[in-house]
Amino acid sequence: MSEKGLITELERLVSEERNPRTMDMDLLPTVELLRRINDEDKGVAYAVEKVIPEIAACVDRIADAFAKGGRLIYMGAGTSGRIGVLDASECPPTFRVPPTMVIGLIAGGYDALTKATEGAEDSQARGAEALAEIGLTDKDIVVGIAASGRTPYVIGGLNHARKVGATTVALSCNPHSAIAAIADIAISPIVGPEVLTGSTRMKAGTAEKLVLNMLTTASMVKIGKTYQNLMVDLKASNRKLVARAARIVMQATDCTLEEAEAALAQTHNDVKLAILVTMTGMNPAEARFALEGAGGFLRKAIEHSGPAAM
Repeated sequence: MSEKGLITELERLVSEERNPRTMDMDLLPTVELLRRINDEDKGVAYAVEKVIPEIAACVDRIADAFAKGGRLIYMGAGTSGRIGVLDASECPPTFRVPPTMVIGLIAGGYDALTKATEGAEDSQARGAEALAEIGLTDKDIVVGIAASGRTPYVIGGLNHARKVGATTVALSCNPHSAIAAIADIAISPIVGPEVLTGSTRMKAGTAEKLVLNMLTTASMVKIGKTYQNLMVDLKASNRKLVARAARIVMQATDCTLEEAEAALAQTHNDVKLAILVTMTGMNPAEARFALEGAGGFLRKAIEHSGPAAM
């Protein structure tokens, strides 16, 4: 596309418009400048609220894919890619899932996480190649993230995913975007023009992070990775998380710290099993069998163990 054509295309995007409420931002005192930014940020959650039905449809697809051995794959460029990689990288410690279950792909590879390699987004072929390299299958779900909704890397990836038969999702902050036209599900929170014209790391980036928080958290809830509102499948991989694991056992069972630590020692820091052992008096082997019989859902395992555990 020529430079003139690209300018014309950008002029049609809501995310590239000038914000009439911040035209004087370079004249404002610091406190007032920050208030303007904060005022604009307040609308982001409302924009996300409007697309909850589409987010819910995506969550249900993700949970179904996980149940069938499929993966959730984010792909994007620049800020959008970084946000996807961030959300994916937080799933293993939070929900004790393998790093291959939620994957973040960024145009330009992992070097692009810390260095601007924005030109990497201009190739549709690279998007397709990135998915081919991880062996995309029809069990997987690909979420293409692009604030503009027109990033070639993401378009190429979504087109490749459709050919493979994978579920495709478009996350954009512009209405009727190019990626929305490709995808099975389009999630389009319209946050409006940025405080700083075209700086989509701001409101658009915040909206993307809110949506991804919902996608992974809700889908993990749907597959039994939580009990009440506790992270009972977290991986206790450092001192802070070991302490958090003990606190979760205490919160779930009203036991003492000493009892929580003893249960975690018996179960090799498996929080779900430690809770089940503490609540039911089962030994770890019995608790593991009960949990497997409940499909990994701790609440079901507790309920099936009888009144003494309640």
